[in-house]
Amino acid sequence: MHASLIRRQLGGIVPPKIATPSLLTSGSGSSLTPLVNFYSKLPKGPASAVSGGGIKARYFNGKNASAAPLVWTILGLFTFGYTIDYQMHLKHHKNHPH
Repeated sequence: MHASLIRRQLGGIVPPKIATPSLLTSGSGSSLTPLVNFYSKLPKGPASAVSGGGIKARYFNGKNASAAPLVWTILGLFTFGYTIDYQMHLKHHKNHPH
């Protein structure tokens, strides 16, 4: 991987360069205020539970789990396919078998 690609991927994880070596080695506490301000704005406490979106989370996980959407999808595809077969081929053979 290229260094720029790795830097771009880790950009959201690694905090900005607020604490430079010159600020940390100077010994004055007032020069660390940008660092303290940055970390004081971060959320505190445990992370909130991520509610998964999408079809799987909505219908197949949790207390309201059901396979009904899958069954209806299969029946709908079967009905759609049979309708196309009937219109394209079967209705011509209704009264005249091969």
